[in-house]
Amino acid sequence: MRFLPVNLNAVMVELDDLDQTLALLASLRHEPIAGIEEMVPAARTILIHFRPAVQSLSGLVEAIAQRDVSAQAERSTTLIEIPVHYDGEDLAEVAGMLGITPEEVIARHTGSEYTVAFTGFAPGFGYLTGGHPSLNVPRRTTPRTRIPAGAVGLAGTFSGVYPQASPGGWQIIGTTPTAMWDLGRPVPALLQPGDRVRFVDIAAKNVAERPSETCAGGQKGAEPSAASAPADLAASPSVSADSGSGAALEVVSAGLQTLFQDVGRHGQAGQGVSASGAMDQAACKAANRLAGNASDGACLETVNGGLQLRSRGDTVVAVTGADAPLTLTNAAGLRWPVPNYQPIALGDGDTLTVGEPVAGTRCYVAVRGGFAVQPVLGSCATDTLARVGPAAVANGDVLAVRPVVGSAVVGAPEVPPACLPTVHEDITLDVVLGPRTDWFTPEAVALLAAQRWRVTPQSNRVGIRLAGDEPLARAVGGELPSEGTCIGAIQVPPSGQPVLFLADHPLTGGYPVIGTVAPHHLDRAGQIPVNAWVRFNPIRAFEAITRGAAA
Repeated sequence: MRFLPVNLNAVMVELDDLDQTLALLASLRHEPIAGIEEMVPAARTILIHFRPAVQSLSGLVEAIAQRDVSAQAERSTTLIEIPVHYDGEDLAEVAGMLGITPEEVIARHTGSEYTVAFTGFAPGFGYLTGGHPSLNVPRRTTPRTRIPAGAVGLAGTFSGVYPQASPGGWQIIGTTPTAMWDLGRPVPALLQPGDRVRFVDIAAKNVAERPSETCAGGQKGAEPSAASAPADLAASPSVSADSGSGAALEVVSAGLQTLFQDVGRHGQAGQGVSASGAMDQAACKAANRLAGNASDGACLETVNGGLQLRSRGDTVVAVTGADAPLTLTNAAGLRWPVPNYQPIALGDGDTLTVGEPVAGTRCYVAVRGGFAVQPVLGSCATDTLARVGPAAVANGDVLAVRPVVGSAVVGAPEVPPACLPTVHEDITLDVVLGPRTDWFTPEAVALLAAQRWRVTPQSNRVGIRLAGDEPLARAVGGELPSEGTCIGAIQVPPSGQPVLFLADHPLTGGYPVIGTVAPHHLDRAGQIPVNAWVRFNPIRAFEAITRGAAA
């Protein structure tokens, strides 16, 4: 097995095939190694996030290298049956590529049992393996801009079902009314790694259009939602009778985009859900600390100013992050500036306005007591790509405030961070080269650091799209099997113009990653404004480590 550097707290284990990957994953789950925080399995790799304070990289490599990857991973006793209308727009084309009839494609797709190898791409999207060996077709040359929820597709040797409407390049052979992802279920993702799956042709058999789970103890049904109702964002929170507090913040103006964010939704990789969370974690924690809350509480994250909040009752807020002017307007219309990075007392009717930043781009607003917003999968973070978490804040929303705990004490004023990113000077980010640096020419690796990269307007919480005078040339052609990606990954599509993944990045990706922004510069990356210039500073040379596994 090969160990590929990803970041100072992440490493990728590359194996020979999917069987070895599943065997290692099963071993690490059965006998965990101290320090491993999360694992993202893929076709031939496992991305491992670890805590360096608990486990060194060398110790982790040695411990994993001793694991036996020759054993066959045990199959789950759970069997999921998915009814399908084989009406996909690519069915005839797939049949032509394989030299068989559409009816034979359907027979082969329904005649084999699949296993959920891993999840990724979107919440509830399972990569299914083990089907008929002939069903091996390439992705579409040009991906579609929109594939409907419930679409059943083929890509390579994998089969899968799109949980929600999204762009995609898989060959679509049918649709299912069964929901792959439903937040109304105790476990939202219908398909879990290791589950067995069988597709059933609705036209050929009289089947109920709902999934069934066959377990060791017998048959049990699962109530589905309509496949056309994906993992939509929850409604915006508002004042309610059980909020426990009469205080609230009314949204006079929501600005460009204001979302609830906290430290993130960790530990959900098994359902295909990434952590998300605040783009500037230190600023989010500081806002809570200043307001007298626990540091992991929910804040409002607002972009490029424009947010106006009117206090209903007496409240205490704190604003951190970008260097933006703050203005307080009282009920009588008098206005005066107020500082950031310190508690601000608001009386009933007072309005706080966040202006356009002069440095940085995202501000964080915390309120003493905390916002009365319900967590989704253990977090109040809004993932804009996966569409998990509270909806974006809108004009007219009334945000309820939780009761203040008697021991909650606001924090002393803090010094704002120095050197916030601006469009007037180059922003340098430390990067760890890998895991796929060897997919690029030596000239491209040197160019990554030598060239300035402009932040284009096509940038958001998912990632920063960069543009350079010269694209990064690849040394290895062909498709890279999907593998785990992490925040800070610098992924390079065929255009050669990099995309820097941020908080709402997909859990897995199919383009090679040339390097990853070091953890200590992730908050800085989250504050980079559009049209700024970025430089990358490699702090660790690419070095793959090869170790043999125990027989």
